[in-house]
Amino acid sequence: MTQYASTITSQNRTAFVILLDRSGSMAETISFNGQRVSKAEALAEITNRLIFELLCRARRSDGVRNYFDVALIGYAGDALQPIVGNRKGFIPITEFESLTQIKPARGGFALPQWVSPAAEGSTPMFEALLEASEMVEEWCARPENAHSYPPTIFNITDGEASDGDHADIAEISDRLRSCSTTDGNALLINIHLTSTAGERSIIFPRSIDELEHNYYARLLYECASEMPSNYSSAIASLRGEAAGGRYRGMCFNASAAEVIAMMNIGSISLNVM
Repeated sequence: MTQYASTITSQNRTAFVILLDRSGSMAETISFNGQRVSKAEALAEITNRLIFELLCRARRSDGVRNYFDVALIGYAGDALQPIVGNRKGFIPITEFESLTQIKPARGGFALPQWVSPAAEGSTPMFEALLEASEMVEEWCARPENAHSYPPTIFNITDGEASDGDHADIAEISDRLRSCSTTDGNALLINIHLTSTAGERSIIFPRSIDELEHNYYARLLYECASEMPSNYSSAIASLRGEAAGGRYRGMCFNASAAEVIAMMNIGSISLNVM
């Protein structure tokens, strides 16, 4: 049986979970759209653009259709942070228009804003992945989601977890990836954002050998999902190579532009009615 092929409709929707590192190091600056901004500012705008894109994809002549459930979880200090209207859990895409503020974006057009920049404290990544696991398990267990395209989880960070060792992160990531519908397992995409110009980025690697001897990069690789074949053409184009083989859903030393590209691939390779 072919998996990762379910058509997304109002009765057969899919889900996205976006885990946002909001720790103190996110105050460091990076280049974004020709300007120096904090990683927190760049990440907020990137996430707002993704939500706006999902809204546009769900819009039809009769309004926004209930194609997507979206959850945003910030993690910093010793706690998780609800980001959109102090709402916890999944929010139907149909409700996002009523939860937004309109603010100018870089580039001149008005972009709806759901996520504001924040950077303070440590990096409780284990707690965020645990919360995501529990949410995705519950979502997949609902009868109405049994045959849906499985959830996609983006974990965007600039550092290592402060609340668990590598074994802890690997174990909770395995639990998250094991959540499934009849159409496949949940997809975990790990994105490591860097502020260091000139460092080589590694995007959707085919093999752990591409990561050389960087222990943290190897952890992100081992914890991430193998991407389904229907993503391969877009990933190969991003990597500048001929399509072929399977890729792992992770990036190390990503620029802001590469984060945008990865999140686009993770959200547009879907069969929406």
